[in-house]
Amino acid sequence: MKNLTLENISKACNGKLFLINGDDAEKEASSVIIDSRKCEENCVFIATKGERVDGHSFINQVWDNKALAVICEEIPENVSGNYIHVEDSFKALKDIAEFYRRQLDVKIVGIAGSVGKTSTKEMVSAVLEQKFRVQKTAGNFNNEVGVPLTIFTINETHELAVVEMGISDFGEMSRLSKIVKPDICVMTNIGPCHLENLKDLDGVLKAKSEIFESMNPAGFVVLNGDDDKLRTITRINDKTPRYFGNDKSNDIYSTDIVSKGLLGTECKICTKEGDFKVTIPLPGKHHVLNALAATSVGLILKMDISEIAKGIESVKSTQGRSNIIESEDYILIDDCYNANPKSMKAAIDLLDQANGVKVAILGDMFELGENEEELHGEIGDYISKQSDDLLICIGKLSANIYERATLVGGRKVYYETLEDAIDSIKTIIDEVSVKGEKPAVLIKASHGMHFEKIVEILR
Repeated sequence: MKNLTLENISKACNGKLFLINGDDAEKEASSVIIDSRKCEENCVFIATKGERVDGHSFINQVWDNKALAVICEEIPENVSGNYIHVEDSFKALKDIAEFYRRQLDVKIVGIAGSVGKTSTKEMVSAVLEQKFRVQKTAGNFNNEVGVPLTIFTINETHELAVVEMGISDFGEMSRLSKIVKPDICVMTNIGPCHLENLKDLDGVLKAKSEIFESMNPAGFVVLNGDDDKLRTITRINDKTPRYFGNDKSNDIYSTDIVSKGLLGTECKICTKEGDFKVTIPLPGKHHVLNALAATSVGLILKMDISEIAKGIESVKSTQGRSNIIESEDYILIDDCYNANPKSMKAAIDLLDQANGVKVAILGDMFELGENEEELHGEIGDYISKQSDDLLICIGKLSANIYERATLVGGRKVYYETLEDAIDSIKTIIDEVSVKGEKPAVLIKASHGMHFEKIVEILR
């Protein structure tokens, strides 16, 4: 890892370096990890204290596995390897990532917003991979632990990186921006998420906009111009943002949108460089906006329209996020990674595009603040406008969805806990199924509801 020697690491995190071998001070780390199971020769292991596991318990183990050094808050007993003593391991993780980012000659695209960050990250990456060597955020590594770990996966073989940046409170995006220093900032939308801390949409906008604080002053900002809050951002670093959206007033916009159901969406993308038609192989018209964002980034980086189109048509869905799974008995919409009112409504709209019997299995949305019951109730109102055959609500807050939902000719069922529901879900779905047809089943809730268990049972 470029310039990531023990001496530089200790200076970056303001730690005190203790060496078994003085020559090791100039050795470069092969990787930086917080999971001892990922230890490799010459890695640096940062011992962090979690709710269940204390990384300090594994210090001797990583030394045995030839780690170059450990970073720790507690001075180890029976020292047999190099270590750097720090006051706060999590702060050290961020400080070292910030230092390492400065060593990288790599442009970074930062993806922020209330909904659609991960799917936009995947779309942007798929486009950029047609021309560049790209690294991207893996899984849900988008917070103050995951973002530094993502930065550490970037190396000199990469030309670009796409980094997802998620927050839940003020100040978090400032710290992430300081680490990432994005060259291009993409904002998907501003919606009612993390209102427990951010209070209202203006608060969400303010918190997300912290991404601009440490961006490259000569960089570019790409915004969803259909979003009323984002449209209020008119100048960043004395530059006008690039707007994308379905409205023709945007710099890049879409026309001729045709839904192919769960098989994807066709559309024409219109740009100053020319128009082109694509088929987005992901279900849901909302992916058109992701394609527009990716087109914006591709054009900023001087890609050809043909390369951009090829990238859009090559994108794949991410497990747990509107991932279509065709099992022996069902067509599943696996969208159980996370949920807020906006993404819940988008998922319900997606289910409505399916053919045949439609089943919605909905669970609690977390971190919505004092209006959480009403926001769940509004989902019940919203699903009443659709043509679903079966609604299964699970969770204490989802009782509000159940109570407000009105299904015309359909059936609704409520369970307080997943444990209560898990054994009977398959039977209930089979009762409304039509012989010879596979019902479409949406599975959607916040990650803490563990609805992935439902996906496993039905698949």
